Amino acid sequence: MSEESLPHDDRPEPPDALPEYAERVLDVAELIPPGRVMTYGDVAEWLEEGGPRQVGRVMALYAGAAPWWRVVRADGALLPGHELRALDHYRVEGTPLKEASRATEGHLPRLDMKRARWDGGEHADGHT
Repeated sequence: MSEESLPHDDRPEPPDALPEYAERVLDVAELIPPGRVMTYGDVAEWLEEGGPRQVGRVMALYAGAAPWWRVVRADGALLPGHELRALDHYRVEGTPLKEASRATEGHLPRLDMKRARWDGGEHADGHT
């Protein structure tokens, strides 16, 4: 049986195809306006599927071309190993930050979650 004769749903996905859930997570990341963020849990809630860990896994594996810095931890800490790259994006976009105290390891700021967090706003009616 050739691939052409398979029903559409039974055709193997191309090796570079994203899983459907990953596509949906990355679509939400693309909706987040510059200067705003959503937590991993916010994205899962928006999708009404999965949880923070599943969203985090998708972001770790597939988000290279997406605005990965806009999907964050709920505590506002910068993504370990990517702090400086994320910080550059936040500063360019004007994302609200809380400056670090001298006691903070590495003196890195955190996101000001009260001001930076995005709830979906005008896109909420059309979410999937």
